[in-house]
Amino acid sequence: MATEGMVRQQLLHRLYADHHGWLNGWLRRQLGCNQKAADLAQDTFVRVLAKDEDMAAIREPRAYLHTIAKGLLINHWRRRQIEQAYLDALALQPEPLAPSPEEQALIVETLLQVDALLARLPAKVRNAFLMSQLQGMTYAAIAAELGVSERMVKKYMAQAMLHCLTLVAEE
Repeated sequence: MATEGMVRQQLLHRLYADHHGWLNGWLRRQLGCNQKAADLAQDTFVRVLAKDEDMAAIREPRAYLHTIAKGLLINHWRRRQIEQAYLDALALQPEPLAPSPEEQALIVETLLQVDALLARLPAKVRNAFLMSQLQGMTYAAIAAELGVSERMVKKYMAQAMLHCLTLVAEE
């Protein structure tokens, strides 16, 4: 067994010594970058090492290495396309806008008004409304959380909406 391992190691060494320069040059022409070509050449030989194949059975070593390297090259290009698409989408996102001090004051005032409006509601009505509007819970989930029927949740929501509409109409 130890001799089989040694033979495999010698064959891998011979494959590397005979074809690494050629493979690196081919990848360099494909990529236009020495460092990336060296990385993919190394990855190619790592894949060869990881395969449990009879190295002596490889009739065309360059074709064998080319096939592995081409797959790695395709993966490299695909990854670059995905990264570029993400960067392009990110560049289209608007810059976050911080509200001015006046806008901040208006936001705080509005939040305080909403809080005061909700404070006037009975606890279960307020909780049902907040679970629905802020947490996006379904009426069934709210009913389970509050320990009431789904029909009662609908009544709570109607009561909360009517309360909000009444107060808005008064202002």
